[in-house]
Amino acid sequence: MAEVLVFVDHVDGAVRKPTLELLTLARRVGEPVAVALGAGAAATAAVLAEHGAVRVLAADAPEFADYLVVPKVDALQAAVGVVSPVAVLVPSSAEGKEVAARLAVRIGSGIITDAVDLEAGEEGLVATQSVFAASFTTRSRVSKGVAVITVKPNSAPVEAVSAAGAVEVLEVSFSGQATGTKVLSRTPRESTGRPELTEAAIVVSGGRGVNGAENFRVIEALADSLGAAVGASRAAVDAGWYPHSSQVGQTGKSVSPQLYIASGISGAIQHRAGMQTSKTIVAINKDAEAPIFDLVDYGVVGDLFQVVPQLTEEVTSRKG
Repeated sequence: MAEVLVFVDHVDGAVRKPTLELLTLARRVGEPVAVALGAGAAATAAVLAEHGAVRVLAADAPEFADYLVVPKVDALQAAVGVVSPVAVLVPSSAEGKEVAARLAVRIGSGIITDAVDLEAGEEGLVATQSVFAASFTTRSRVSKGVAVITVKPNSAPVEAVSAAGAVEVLEVSFSGQATGTKVLSRTPRESTGRPELTEAAIVVSGGRGVNGAENFRVIEALADSLGAAVGASRAAVDAGWYPHSSQVGQTGKSVSPQLYIASGISGAIQHRAGMQTSKTIVAINKDAEAPIFDLVDYGVVGDLFQVVPQLTEEVTSRKG
């Protein structure tokens, strides 16, 4: 069976959820071979094996931590030479898409970004994308070289399937560009205790209708009751009510959770582009004509300051 390279997103050996989703997709079309780089790379093998990785190519070198992007591209290029895969799957983060694009140029292949599904076709792998601000769904395949595909988080379930997960050392020769951009310092992001926005199964977002930074406590309370991440529209972020890191939309982050709750968000195309692929969408807005209602699975016409606290209370009571 053909092999599929999966680029592992991990922090000191702790594998992040999007990588496990990629292993699920990789098993649909071949045998997953994981590529883990940096500190703790070898420690990822146990988890990767539990989710279907037949091999784990591991490499650790100071370059992966001290310099941006290019050392990882060098390593993936080396892995492609070792494995000769039918595809390379990469998590669709900002860094992941840059790594994938550089790799595609290096190996002379086509690239597909922000895929939401993957299947084997008669003429090669076929990826499903949501494009043009989520107005269309397309099915595409790479017609030249090894398919390089970035996949959005929450596009596939995490499935535990045991495999060998044999660890092999990946020999990497770093290119001249590898040390071109050096990391001078790092500052850990303050944790809120909530899930990462792009990886969360549930997202609760607030918009212009929240009407102030202090009122986002209502949104946060509902999110915490559901174990959800908190998002915000561009209007809320531009007003300074919530950090830009939580913005959902075309100029923010793209999310695809199982459940998306939009509170006080009108539903401009800019926002819809970042959340339209969510599996179930619920909107709360006092304007019955708001464009968001054209998109949702469930809509509540009402004042969010009345509806959201009641919903939070109901969720909390049922959990209790």
